[in-house]
Amino acid sequence: MTAEMKEYMDERFDRLERAAMIGAKPVLGVEEAAEFTGYTTRGIYQLTREKRIPHYKKNGRLYFKKEELVDWMTERKVLTENEIHGKAVTYTALSRHKR
Repeated sequence: MTAEMKEYMDERFDRLERAAMIGAKPVLGVEEAAEFTGYTTRGIYQLTREKRIPHYKKNGRLYFKKEELVDWMTERKVLTENEIHGKAVTYTALSRHKR
């Protein structure tokens, strides 16, 4: 195994290990929240200052509930064409009955 290949494998293993640790924890720190959401740590700090991301503060440290981060990241669903069509059909059918 070449040195480059070993370094590549070590990096991949470290990334998998971090992902597994984050997956097992219900509460995350800033760095873990950044990795989990795909934001930079600077971005996470900015979002907390603007009170745009759910977070907790204790003893001067920031914490994030992973479940709340998932809810926050998925709060604005973009409807599919089928969902839009279904809503339009329902709206049209209900509007006809109100006349």
